[in-house]
Amino acid sequence: MKSLTILRHAKSGWDAAVERDFDRPINARGARGAELIGQYAKRQAWPIDRIVASPAVRVAETLAIFQPAAGLDRIEPHWDRRIYLASAATLIDVLRDTGGDAEHLLISGHNPGLEDLILMLVPEAPDDAQRALVEEKFPTCALARLDLDIADWSDLDVNQARLAALIRPRDLDPALAPAMDDD
Repeated sequence: MKSLTILRHAKSGWDAAVERDFDRPINARGARGAELIGQYAKRQAWPIDRIVASPAVRVAETLAIFQPAAGLDRIEPHWDRRIYLASAATLIDVLRDTGGDAEHLLISGHNPGLEDLILMLVPEAPDDAQRALVEEKFPTCALARLDLDIADWSDLDVNQARLAALIRPRDLDPALAPAMDDD
């Protein structure tokens, strides 16, 4: 049995003066969300053996806040450029390649790839309220925990996971719910 924790980067600043999307930082709301989600992860005491992440600035900044809050600052992320704006199929390849001997893997990156990854790995079920929420939107700084009945990450395939948990910043602080902006 393996577990996969999926963390979308925190809310970023569209008004930041950067030349490339890759360099866009998180904003104050994003920093607050990353801290709250990290604290939530720590309370859950979910083990994490390895972190693989997009090297984009907004992901690095999210992890710089999330990891200490979650008690995971001892883990050095493996930065993988393939994760930046990747499709779900590419993300599955990344997980197969970098999972190694980790029992509990965390991946951090971007939408729509992460949202699509969850929907590819977790089979549809009419009574799965958490999956239905992901179908609506996997918002910034959302955290999902998937259980996988596989022996090795190289065995990862579609429809193999169970969505064990889903938490969004707005679930922890209603002030972090999207207003008129695109979350």
